[in-house]
Amino acid sequence: MADISVIGAGSWGTAIGVLLSGKGFEVTLWARNNEFCDTLNKEKENKLYLPGVKFPKTLSVTSLLADALKGARMVVCCVPSHGIREVFKGAALTQGAIIVSASKGIEQKTHLTPSGILGSVLPKNIPIAIISGPTFAKEVSMGLPSAACAAASSIAIAEEVQEAFSTPSFRVYTNTDTIGVELGGAMKNVIAIASGISDGLGLGSNARAALITRGLKEISVLGFAMGAKEATFYGLSGLGDLVLTCTGPLSRNYTLGLAIGRGRTLSDILAEMRMVAEGVKTSIAARELAIEKGVELPITEQVCKVFHQGKSPKQAVMELMTRGLKHEF
Repeated sequence: MADISVIGAGSWGTAIGVLLSGKGFEVTLWARNNEFCDTLNKEKENKLYLPGVKFPKTLSVTSLLADALKGARMVVCCVPSHGIREVFKGAALTQGAIIVSASKGIEQKTHLTPSGILGSVLPKNIPIAIISGPTFAKEVSMGLPSAACAAASSIAIAEEVQEAFSTPSFRVYTNTDTIGVELGGAMKNVIAIASGISDGLGLGSNARAALITRGLKEISVLGFAMGAKEATFYGLSGLGDLVLTCTGPLSRNYTLGLAIGRGRTLSDILAEMRMVAEGVKTSIAARELAIEKGVELPITEQVCKVFHQGKSPKQAVMELMTRGLKHEF
């Protein structure tokens, strides 16, 4: 079987490494920090980000990017979106390798999705695919039933990723709407923050359901403006990921929003978080992208104002509820 490298040893990178090595692939997991790398190799477990999940024998860890990439026929990017450019700029991939983005977000200033960032720093002949869907790392690593989609502009590449990732507990579907799949994965984090804020304020189940539903509309509006397909947003990387992230206690973005709604400050919350809540940075990039495309994203707009303009969450909710009345669609 072809070697696979997973770049990024956070919870999701570790879960993917465990998933793929469990199938018999020789997997190399790249960790940025030397000391952390040594600890992972010694303990055969990521106690910091994914405690209780033992590494299969075919999973090894390195802190040398060149070693991780050497000979890999498939490279899975699990780096937070704001770090992709730095990590992969000048990276030497094996001839014929496929790169799979498992990162979610929108880069500030460029407004590129993770696959777009990878495409801008890697040789143009390297196929790029995306793996995305409603998948908490902990549950995937435990072998609980999960589903995701593999997306690429080439159906053959999407099917190759589908085959590599699929297991009896991890079902993968294919999709060729790459921009729709990535936007769903990025924007759901922003809506999840809003959902957490709503719950933190004690606004109830009705409010959360409304936020999820109108959040899906918001994601779709931006997606249509960028050429995405409508059906994608009702699939795993759209509605599926949105529902999971807006309601699940394992969601970093929902948990962050919950703390904001309960009165904590963003700076204090971020100082305590070991993992990245992508929705914080994505909210800014999405707002800029919406202005560029001439579309309205009212929930995203209010999340930005709470984070970066000091608006109170209660006032943000009031502004959403008292916007001009309009037809639903």
